[in-house]
Amino acid sequence: MAKSLDDERAAIAADEERLADRRKRLAERERDAALAALDKAGLLKLPLERIEAFAAQVKKLGFEEVTKRLAA
Repeated sequence: MAKSLDDERAAIAADEERLADRRKRLAERERDAALAALDKAGLLKLPLERIEAFAAQVKKLGFEEVTKRLAA
């Protein structure tokens, strides 16, 4: 336990910094996993223009609508 209020504040700040670093590493791993899933599905092999067009349609229609249409 910290001996003074300043020590406690410093300990909390250090904990927050470590937590922020963990969150950043997790976000990077999630992004890498998402890219791996897209690659496994073959989407990253498409020409950039087709990927951009597909992304534009998803943005325009919304993810739920695209999912619904693909499932039909």
